[in-house]
Amino acid sequence: GWAMGADGVATKPAMAIMDETDSGLDIDALRIVSKGVNKLVNPGFGLLVITHYERILTHIKPDHMHVLIDGQIAMSGGPDLVKEVEKRGYDWIREKFGQEVLV
Repeated sequence: GWAMGADGVATKPAMAIMDETDSGLDIDALRIVSKGVNKLVNPGFGLLVITHYERILTHIKPDHMHVLIDGQIAMSGGPDLVKEVEKRGYDWIREKFGQEVLV
């Protein structure tokens, strides 16, 4: 897609940021949004998805995942890390990162 810059010139962006786009979406809306996003992503266009939940990542497949704790990257990985976090939560990463476990 094309975007209009502040100077009125149309540009084709190289990346987009989705910040908690899945918040408040029901499953049908999530599928519609994900379908549109998947049409945009290609080798010349990157996407940063910020989320707390796995459900959007079942529709938009990430190449890389970063877990942030206190504003710092605590762990990075590929699609397998998404499944591991969903299964185990974040406490094991907090322990590895040297942070207090919250529960």
